Amino acid sequence: MSTTPRAGRLAGLVVAICWLVVLFDGVDLFIYGAVLPGMLDDPELGLTPAAAGGLGSYATFGMLLGALASGPLTDRIGRKKMIIAVPLVARFLPESPSFLIARGRTDEATAIATRYGVEVPTAAPARSSLALLFAGGRWKQTVLFWCTSFGGLLLVYGVNTWLPTMMRAEGYDLGSALAFLIVINLGGIVGMLVAGRVADRFGAVRVAAVWFALTAVGVYLLGVRTPLAVTYLIVFLAGVFLFSAQTMVYATVTARYSTANRATAVGSTAGIGRFGAVFGPWLGGQLVASNNQGWGFTAFAVTAMLATIFALLAGLAGGSKVEEEAPTAEPVAAH
Repeated sequence: MSTTPRAGRLAGLVVAICWLVVLFDGVDLFIYGAVLPGMLDDPELGLTPAAAGGLGSYATFGMLLGALASGPLTDRIGRKKMIIAVPLVARFLPESPSFLIARGRTDEATAIATRYGVEVPTAAPARSSLALLFAGGRWKQTVLFWCTSFGGLLLVYGVNTWLPTMMRAEGYDLGSALAFLIVINLGGIVGMLVAGRVADRFGAVRVAAVWFALTAVGVYLLGVRTPLAVTYLIVFLAGVFLFSAQTMVYATVTARYSTANRATAVGSTAGIGRFGAVFGPWLGGQLVASNNQGWGFTAFAVTAMLATIFALLAGLAGGSKVEEEAPTAEPVAAH
């Protein structure tokens, strides 16, 4: 926690910058689904639903590669240096003191901790390794997190890509179908705020499991024709749980692995999840192409239930304490 007004302002700046990064990154998730109905209606494009699903998948393939590569690279060279695409922003982002301590860069860690008014733990130097994610009996937990992330990102990208088209197929006009996409993302914003507070009390893995289960209910109900006002409410609630469920997966992974391997764990979880991000738009495209778009909501609901099961099992699974690879001492105040 910050202990000085200056430290509080600096921390606020970092939070604001990170929020902007996530905001801009969300454009690529939102925009394709918004323009897809119009693209499918344009005869000059000659775009079929199957091809549209492929385009949605191709766009996420680069993200898949980046997520897989970024984790190990970040554990090796540090968090800040990986923000190569936004150099003007990167200069304001401090390196993790825990990471610096683990690499023997005590002076740098102490300077950063002092500047931001936080405590920094001491840790023995450690090197990242993907194999360590499977050591000490943790392979079950790691694989279960990967499966949960696969389902979570399949839902996020599949639903965002095909929601307007599928809702239009259910009989809603194009304007309402596009509005649903806005509403579900607004729900996602609220969900992020709510999920964080609930997770602080009950634990991120429990919230992830419950959120995925509620996502399954919400997505399934989207396939049931209801009055427009009720449909908007269902779409909003589906968004509340859909997006933040995946965020809770990352939060859980962050807490389950040591500083030395944390980025590798999160990166691999996100990377495997990107396979789901690739598969989701493709799956929706195949269903629409075969005029089975009504089954799309059922398919996504089943995926959410599977993610619920994986999250529950991941919460129960575990191995030896993560600190065995990177011993830590009691936190000491920076000075």
